[in-house]
Amino acid sequence: MKKHKNLISLLFIFLLSFYLQGQIPSGYYDDASGKTGSELKTALYNIIKDHTVITYNSIWTHFQNTDKKPNGKVWDMYSDIPGSPPYQYEFILNQCTEGSVPFENSCYNREHTFPRSWYGSQEDVPMYTDLFHIYPADAWVNELRSNYPYGVVNSPVTTTLNGSKLGNNSTAGYSGLVFEPIDEYKGDFARTYFYMVTRYEDLVAGWHSNSPQCAAVLQSNTFPVFKDWYLDLLLQWHTDDPVSQKEIGRNNAVYAIQGNRNPYIDHPEYVNCVWADCLEDEPAYHVTDFSAHTITLNWEDAVGTLLPDGYLIRMSDTGFESIIDPVDGTPVNNDFWNRNIAYGVQHAVFGGLTPNTTYYFKIYSYRGSGSTIDYKTDGSVQQLSIMAK
Repeated sequence: MKKHKNLISLLFIFLLSFYLQGQIPSGYYDDASGKTGSELKTALYNIIKDHTVITYNSIWTHFQNTDKKPNGKVWDMYSDIPGSPPYQYEFILNQCTEGSVPFENSCYNREHTFPRSWYGSQEDVPMYTDLFHIYPADAWVNELRSNYPYGVVNSPVTTTLNGSKLGNNSTAGYSGLVFEPIDEYKGDFARTYFYMVTRYEDLVAGWHSNSPQCAAVLQSNTFPVFKDWYLDLLLQWHTDDPVSQKEIGRNNAVYAIQGNRNPYIDHPEYVNCVWADCLEDEPAYHVTDFSAHTITLNWEDAVGTLLPDGYLIRMSDTGFESIIDPVDGTPVNNDFWNRNIAYGVQHAVFGGLTPNTTYYFKIYSYRGSGSTIDYKTDGSVQQLSIMAK
């Protein structure tokens, strides 16, 4: 019995060790704190650049840890439709062997989402086996995608069974052939690309000339790396398709294998801090029950997953239309017409008002401070009018 207990204890220690390896280590991103733009990108490069390089053949096995659906099937983003996939693959059993692939739903293989030809097609480089950009994919769709950039297709030449499309790009800046995945996975691919140009910052400036498709996407520099049209596309996809639990789980699984992480999954805000405006995420909700008693305004704090740091209350004596929405990145100082109130206080007092005069108020949630302040101005901004007594 003691022997069995020892085996169980050893198994528990092993599983606990494997679980802990998949979490963000304490202090992992400390060197990125307070940085923005190219400085932040370089700091992230230095954090993630040294990873364990695996063999190409081992990727088949690693897929079973990194890309397994809850039902045990292969998680192929080129064929999946969440909840109703047109087909699914079994690990090992449906793995491709040598030979041509005549049609979709034949077998799955290893898709370099950042095409090999873009970085020179070498096999003795870490990009060749970096799991952060290699996913299981239907082999026929993989061949269809070829080394074309991702993009937006309005008039497809070919549409796959899950709705992915091949055709000419329809957004400004590029009109060549592109491959458009379904909306549910666009953010995954965008964050994959942000990872690649960060992890290989020391090499990426020399990649643009490796193929015409790569030249359409990349510049010959380490920052901002992407052509304007492509950066705009990736930023939009990153925003429209936020980080999912699938990505979080995969990030942890790859970390347990390679020893590095995709920072843009752990910290989605890094994307904007590197390539756009580093504003705090706007609060998710407005206050409720906004009411006033003479010159005292009262409300219930916003609730939800992304709480504000405070509120800006703006006042006018002419009407709601004269109250101008605040601008992100430009804090409003306290004065006769404006009050900044910390989250949790739930009231504000306006003094010195003219009796028998109607005053108009709007209240805006915000996060951050100074140049990173982000006001919530969309949706139903709470407002009220009251006569001072």
